Amino acid sequence: MSISRRNARRSVRILGLASASAALVLGVSGQALACNISEFKAEATCTGEKGQITVTDRDFSGQKATVSVYLENNGADDRKVGEQVVTGTKEGATIVFDEDWAPGAVYRVNVNVPRFIDNKSITPNVIAPATACKKEESPSPTPPASESPAPSASASTPAEDSASPSASESSSAAAPVSEAPSNAPSAAIGDSNLAETGANSNTGLIAGVAGALVVVGGGAVYFGMRRRGAKSGS
Repeated sequence: MSISRRNARRSVRILGLASASAALVLGVSGQALACNISEFKAEATCTGEKGQITVTDRDFSGQKATVSVYLENNGADDRKVGEQVVTGTKEGATIVFDEDWAPGAVYRVNVNVPRFIDNKSITPNVIAPATACKKEESPSPTPPASESPAPSASASTPAEDSASPSASESSSAAAPVSEAPSNAPSAAIGDSNLAETGANSNTGLIAGVAGALVVVGGGAVYFGMRRRGAKSGS
């Protein structure tokens, strides 16, 4: 009876030690698998022309982690970019810090998870790419001082227009200006008199002289015939 009790006690002690050992092992392994700094990744990315620091947490246990990002300068923290809380997932939970990073800039990402990660930094540090997100436009080259700019076509056009005379000015300049009226009667005046009277202005005088000549000639003929008849009757 006593032997069986001893065996039972031994068995209980063995089971207790085994359970404690298993719990300890599971607890340590659970802590190791639950949250680890290796489950955090960080990189410098671009969204359009805006720079960002992206941190991804792949902790499937769902622990809340506080993530802080610092800009480094010669191995020391220069300034704090920001701080956010993230709950990890198996697929990966992502948080974004807006940062207009310069090419080649270095950032340190710190992670703090109570009872699991005590303010550890993601290694290696984040190094920004060599090309910035926003492309700068190159300024247009300035011509040398020795070279004078060529005159534009628009500047020379008004000079040419002002130098060439207009159609109205050229026509007026081509027409001769009469300084004194001519003594010879113009054809236009004679045509107007003929249209108004039907003959020249000297037509009446000529007709009167012709009529007088006819009368004188007729008288001479009459007297000549009378003289000729008187001589024949004697």
